[in-house]
Amino acid sequence: MTSQTPRRVTVVGIGAIGLPMALRLASAGLEVTGVDPFPGPREKAADAGLRAEESAVSAATADAVICMVATPDQLRAAVLGEDGLVASMRRGATLVVMSTVGVAPVEEVAAAAAAAGIGLLDVPVTGGVARARTGELTLFASGDPLLLAAHRDLFAPMGRIRGCGPTPGRGQAMKAVNQLLASVHLVAAAEALAFAEALGLDPADAFEAVSGGAGGSWMLSDRGPRMLEGLDAEVTSTIGIFVKDAELVCAAAEEVGFDAPLVAAARDRFLAAAGAGLLRRDDSQVIRTYRAPDDRAPEDES
Repeated sequence: MTSQTPRRVTVVGIGAIGLPMALRLASAGLEVTGVDPFPGPREKAADAGLRAEESAVSAATADAVICMVATPDQLRAAVLGEDGLVASMRRGATLVVMSTVGVAPVEEVAAAAAAAGIGLLDVPVTGGVARARTGELTLFASGDPLLLAAHRDLFAPMGRIRGCGPTPGRGQAMKAVNQLLASVHLVAAAEALAFAEALGLDPADAFEAVSGGAGGSWMLSDRGPRMLEGLDAEVTSTIGIFVKDAELVCAAAEEVGFDAPLVAAARDRFLAAAGAGLLRRDDSQVIRTYRAPDDRAPEDES
């Protein structure tokens, strides 16, 4: 670690990806505190040896605060509220937005942080739970180049930086491109395996046959086994996350006047999954929207 590397780090949002990120930082020798309003994630953090708290009290003394919340509204509440991070963080500290929330919310938060003397880096991530655990995430980083350079050793335990420019929000724009592909590829993988079923093929055989060929994709290789596993597959990213992300991509496309029919179709498929009661199930279960109603799980969530 260099002398510039933050030593005290607060991670707000220690869910499926936030917790392994926090644990990677702790294993690198940083003083890390996780924050989550729900007891379940805090209990998992404690079981893994990570200090956790219900509200971000530790942010007041942190050198850097990482936000891994799920939605734009959660980001605004965490940062801009009366007791939010802008009000509690010390001047000279750095706020790092690593959530996928879209360009406008990050620009809004960046302006408030600057007015409070707080640095801001926009660094959304991709790679899922598996790569969060191994420290192989891709980090779409934007913000002041000098500030980013001072935090490179903070990011190193989590993954590899892809520079996206000096303006906060550019990282979110690059993540939108990534999520267009991720949304479409995930739904295409589900459609392909469901198509195999409709053709009378064993979907497991189809997965093995095509996943390593020209028709394969990272999403098929990663999500395909969980599609085959069924409704009780481990939840590493929910249908709800892709409802949010695909909506963000569609909104960004509409804002710049770009026709994006493929991601719009993928968004509609995730919305159908949510409407079928699968909002909090693993995103692989979007495959169930391709099956006859009698083959789907009963609605269990709203």
